[in-house]
Amino acid sequence: MNLKLIHGVGEFFALDIGTTGIRVVELGGNMKSGFVLQKFAYVPVEAKVLQDDSDAGKRHLGEIVLGALKQAGITTKNVAVGLPAGKTFTTIIELPMQEEEEIKQTIKYQLDKYIPMSADEAKVDYVILGQSPNDTQKVEVLISSTSIQSAEDELEKVESWGLNVIAEEPEPIAMARALMPMGMNDARMIVDFGDHAADLVITYQNAPRLVRSIPGGFSAFIKTVASVLSVKEEQARQFVLKFGLAQDKLEGQIFQSLDGQLEGFTQEIMKSVGFFQSRYMNAPVGGIVLSGFAGEIPLLAEFIEAKTGIATGHGNPWQRVKMTPEQQNALAPVANEFAVAIGLAERSNE
Repeated sequence: MNLKLIHGVGEFFALDIGTTGIRVVELGGNMKSGFVLQKFAYVPVEAKVLQDDSDAGKRHLGEIVLGALKQAGITTKNVAVGLPAGKTFTTIIELPMQEEEEIKQTIKYQLDKYIPMSADEAKVDYVILGQSPNDTQKVEVLISSTSIQSAEDELEKVESWGLNVIAEEPEPIAMARALMPMGMNDARMIVDFGDHAADLVITYQNAPRLVRSIPGGFSAFIKTVASVLSVKEEQARQFVLKFGLAQDKLEGQIFQSLDGQLEGFTQEIMKSVGFFQSRYMNAPVGGIVLSGFAGEIPLLAEFIEAKTGIATGHGNPWQRVKMTPEQQNALAPVANEFAVAIGLAERSNE
């Protein structure tokens, strides 16, 4: 399933500008025959550089991105980029069964009913998912929108670096493409835990059916642990990634300090499951797939599984990508952070 706020075809690479670094990926192959990793690079970048919206800041970021492309050996100028969940809105609606052109017109003229911004200020795309599970006379349509200003700002920034943007896509949609297990009859929840937010996507029949973003993220955990343990944030970060929620490490202080936030987080997960289940009553959520920092914090999967009663494990964004042993070794320390980049790179050219 592709959601493209800009349409384009041909050879391209994926660019993920995250909160801690830049990831670029170029793949060969396709979803049917499998993908092959051709070129990639990961460049850690300080948060202040990524947050600098001045012209000089954008130029500096562009130099880093172009350096990453050179490092990877990527020569194509065509790029697919992700739009942060906080700047996009994704929802699913039901419409009477009709021809695609009629659906297009219905969405066009009733758009204000479906998105939380004026239709005049929004860039919108949609994908018809198929017959509604609740009413055979209706179809489900996934709608995603972002403000024209946000989309154009990103476009202008990336194109100022000499690149040609062929697609802008909400990051949770890209992330779900890389991580959702194929061929599952039940639904799966994907939880991508980033620095400043957690993106939750529930997939069913190979398509996203619910997309949410919960503010907070890994940086909020780090601030709490640093405060409780009276250590610097960098040390708190090391503690959380090394010891996680282990009760027998540091006298269980990490777990104790995060207990309230973890409870709130798992409640949000269960709210999302409940909302999904109210709509898809015959599609149980059979598993939770963790990505990003959620896949790196020891014992977090076990905690979530105990609290939700849903089997929880670590996702692998590279599950459909063939790599050489050398590539695997080079990527090992940061492989979990590539879900958005891989999802963008796995877009179909159709």
